[in-house]
Amino acid sequence: MITDFYKFLDEWNQILGFETPAHHRQIMSFLYDVWTNAPHRGLLMAFRHSGKSTVVGVFAACVLYLHPETRILILSAENGLASRMVSHIRHILENHPRCTDLIPRVKKEWATGHITVNRPIGIREPSVICQGVHGNITGMRADLIICDDVEVPNTSNTAQKRENLRERLRELDFILSPNGTMIYIGTPHTNDTIYRTCDED
Repeated sequence: MITDFYKFLDEWNQILGFETPAHHRQIMSFLYDVWTNAPHRGLLMAFRHSGKSTVVGVFAACVLYLHPETRILILSAENGLASRMVSHIRHILENHPRCTDLIPRVKKEWATGHITVNRPIGIREPSVICQGVHGNITGMRADLIICDDVEVPNTSNTAQKRENLRERLRELDFILSPNGTMIYIGTPHTNDTIYRTCDED
């Protein structure tokens, strides 16, 4: 199965006119391992401009290609950051040759903050939806939660803000489906980083 993700990534890079860097394959391998192995929790930290968010977007698009019924929540420090990841995933789906059948003819839910691919009927939530970390997530359900840069100076520059952030992130356990996957990606912005807690959990 990991070969499907590698091929999906390689084909996307070919479309862009690039070869796949070795560390992008390592990132993809890590994401695949978290997705397929219990406890389905992962923390991805990599050097700046390493392309980690790019690979995470490709990973999410590949998950939808293989399992279009998957519900994905993108959570970031601010809604604008999260919507960029959704736009990235949407762009991949629209342009990757493997994803042609996923694109709905009527793009009713094909917007900046949420997209819904062709999938089995009866699923209420969008295929991909974004939210800021302090936005309304009550009642949401997701099979894959990607916390993309939830720790930034505005959410972590005081002890109280860090505690509020940790409390908010604990609520994700009530949103995640049984055997669902939660992946954090980001860079620490303080010695008392929330990512230390994620790693321990």
